[in-house]
This record gives sequence, structure tokens and C-alpha cells, in this order.
Amino acid sequence: MKRLILIIVTLCLTTEAFSQTKSTTKKEIKMKLNAGIITEKLVETKAFYTKTLDFGVTFENEFYILLHTPNKEAEISFLLPNHPSQKPIFQKPFEGQGMYLTIEVEDVDKVYQDLKQKGIKIEIDIRNEPWGDRHFAIQDPNGIGIDIVKYSAPE
Repeated sequence: MKRLILIIVTLCLTTEAFSQTKSTTKKEIKMKLNAGIITEKLVETKAFYTKTLDFGVTFENEFYILLHTPNKEAEISFLLPNHPSQKPIFQKPFEGQGMYLTIEVEDVDKVYQDLKQKGIKIEIDIRNEPWGDRHFAIQDPNGIGIDIVKYSAPE
């Protein structure tokens, strides 16, 4: 009987030691990225993303808009510059250079044809790249290049 109790106590202590070890290991921090652009063009930007790319509005007020992709997997926000509710780091407007977005789609040819039918100016015509991508590019009202791509392995 003493031997059985000793085995049970040892088992309990071993289990506790292992569970403490697990709880002290570094846990993965979950993150979600939302890019934000500071712009005077909130109205034009909302119209472009909702009508051209079928984004939805997650949240909106008089100085900020948060938009989401049709499948709600990603978001992007736009903020009026120099708004009194914001600290200086979030007040200077984007100047239309040095930024691009990539939107991955399942059927890049269909999206290309849909945008052409809507009369959207194509900045880079649809093409295949040697590294496997098939893509084209448009530009939003803020001067941000948008690369619309179907990723695939190179041939």
C-alpha cells in the first residue's frame, strides 16, 4: 500500500512539474495588422475601396474610416490629417509616394476584367512574372499603388 501511495505522489509531483514548465514557456502573441493612411480624401477613398474593390465599412466617423476586404480577413484605415483628437505622430498627411498595397485574389483575370469594365485605370497591365505571379496594378485616390495578384509557383 505504501508503495502504491508513493507511486501516486511521485506521479502527481511529476505531472505538476511538467505543467509548471509548460506554463512558464513563452506564449505566442497574436497580432493583426491594420495599415492606416492619413489623407484629406476620406470621401473619395471610401468610394474607391467600396465601389471598386467591394470593401465593406467596419467603422466610420467624421475623421476616420476603417474598411475591410470582402472576406473580412484584412482591414485598412484612413484618417483625416491634423485632427485635434490625434497626437502629432498621426497628423501629417501621406504625400502619395513610397507605399503600395498587395491584394491577393483567387482569379486575377476576372478581377482585371471587372475593373476594366468599371473603367478603372490600369497602371500596370496584367502579366506573368518569371517568379510565378500573375498580376496587374491600379492606383487609389491617394496615389497608393495596388498590386492585385494571384501567387503561384514558378514554372
